[in-house]
Amino acid sequence: MTRARQLIFRAGLPAGALFLAGCATRMETPKLANADPAHGYYYGTERRSIENQPELTFVMALSGGGTRAAAFSYGVMEELAHTAVPHHAGRNMLTEVDGISSVSGGSFTATAYALYGDKIFTEFEPRFLKRDVQSVLMWQTLNPLNWPRLWSGIAGRSDLAADYYDKILFNHATFGDLKRASSPYILVNATDVSNGARFEFTQTYFDLICGDLARFPISRAVAASSAVPVVLSPITLDNRGGNCGLDQPEWMRDALSGDKNVPPRARYRAHELAAIGTQATRPYIHLIDGGVTDNLGLRAIMDGLLVKEATVENAPTLATVRRIAILLVNAEQRTKLDWDTKPNPPGILNLGVRSSSIPMARYSYETIELLSEKIEHWKELADAHTGKPGTLEFYLIDVNFSNVRDPEERAYLYNLKTSFHLPDADVDRLRKAAGELLRDSPEYQRLLADLAKDAGQ
Repeated sequence: MTRARQLIFRAGLPAGALFLAGCATRMETPKLANADPAHGYYYGTERRSIENQPELTFVMALSGGGTRAAAFSYGVMEELAHTAVPHHAGRNMLTEVDGISSVSGGSFTATAYALYGDKIFTEFEPRFLKRDVQSVLMWQTLNPLNWPRLWSGIAGRSDLAADYYDKILFNHATFGDLKRASSPYILVNATDVSNGARFEFTQTYFDLICGDLARFPISRAVAASSAVPVVLSPITLDNRGGNCGLDQPEWMRDALSGDKNVPPRARYRAHELAAIGTQATRPYIHLIDGGVTDNLGLRAIMDGLLVKEATVENAPTLATVRRIAILLVNAEQRTKLDWDTKPNPPGILNLGVRSSSIPMARYSYETIELLSEKIEHWKELADAHTGKPGTLEFYLIDVNFSNVRDPEERAYLYNLKTSFHLPDADVDRLRKAAGELLRDSPEYQRLLADLAKDAGQ
């Protein structure tokens, strides 16, 4: 290139960038004209397959942790698919899963299963698990062709990531494409960056912003759920709340009015939902990684049971349900640090990462303990409601690295990095560990034994 052409090129680049930036647009949230609680992506509005046992409510919580979490939860699904339902030929335990609450890395596995069904076991590895997603995300930011879109301020790094996820995994699918009768209900969690509250990609939440979740891309929900602060940008939703004829549910009105009969946590939940606001007060909602508020995905399950407690005569029972199983897949990272062997303190970047991981780990522990306490409370409420002991049986199945028997393997898994790329061998080790841990879980074996007894009655 001659000197003159170089000067022309350099002079023209900013002008071209400004032109392209003017063309950059952020995807608008699909508008909902009229909120209708009888139709849409709500839990329980569509019947599951007749093969699913109505007396068992089986839900999973998939934690965050990038590809580490995605692979670990995938390994659990593989084991469930290989486990036959006692005395029911041709059925496996994965078909019994009614709902999945997911965060960050776990959201890729959850949504892929809901979209692909059993084909996940042939599609997920090559499309995501064993693909170097991390390098592509980094290159997108460094690629000059993307700079105009990024500089515009209208679209960010997570918007580019959502486009890539759509290309490699979701194929333009929306929540309306999920096969409700043959797959579990998926609840993808993100965090409202303004008020720090959990935000669910469910029609219940989209009713509040007058958005149509059925037309919303799954890739953008997953991008929001995994938008690690600083590394990735928020995903922005349009809030048109107050313009689709939504009536607050009775439990929420009671809670906001200060009704003391509503459990405290349910009252807090009602205020979180009310804080979403309207188009006049908050025209935009900015969402980041769901792990900021709950890195386990358990809070959504707890909140659902708390709302049930507030609405069904103080008893969390569901018609014919006799057993509630909660399978927690926790890919928590516990990196071994050498800071205390050196006289100099860690640098600012390391401190920044550590300052967010410490409260996240402690909050996760407290969440599990709180759920354990609430389970006992709900069992007592159910017994009081029916007047019969043992009305409702709970199973808290906690699959995590702490139960890996080999100390070296346990340490290895704990120290796997949080990113969107791991060597294929690490992915396979995570899958293998997940299957072994689920098989060895006393609570899981207790559930299988009780289901066998039910079938033999």
